[in-house]
Amino acid sequence: MAGKLFKHILHLEKLNKFLTINKYKMKQLKSMMLILIASISFTVLQAQDTKTDTFKVWGNCGMCKKTIEKAAKIDGVEKAEWNKETKMFTLLYNPTVTNNEKVQKAISLAGYDTEKFTGDDKAYEKLPGCCHYERKKSKE
Repeated sequence: MAGKLFKHILHLEKLNKFLTINKYKMKQLKSMMLILIASISFTVLQAQDTKTDTFKVWGNCGMCKKTIEKAAKIDGVEKAEWNKETKMFTLLYNPTVTNNEKVQKAISLAGYDTEKFTGDDKAYEKLPGCCHYERKKSKE
């Protein structure tokens, strides 16, 4: 009889351990699901608050690309990408924080001409030789 009782106690201990482990795993699973739902919700909300624009930025090389993209990363800009071949700049930004003109102005202050602004002459002169592109004609 004591042997049967001992077996039942061992069985109950194993069952308790199994339930405790599964309880812990369920808590982990719940936490992971909540994090997943929150991140998806945040991404959807964030995507609704962004705007995408494209515009031309004059430049020549990989160094230009690095400087242009760095200059464009002002508050509110989520993505700044310049294509060396097409000279087209793709901007993804939060319109409640910044706008297309502010970004183009920031790029022009680094010495690069954009569709709306002529690059700062002093900054242009300081660019490496490979970055000296044919300047756009001023709108006078």
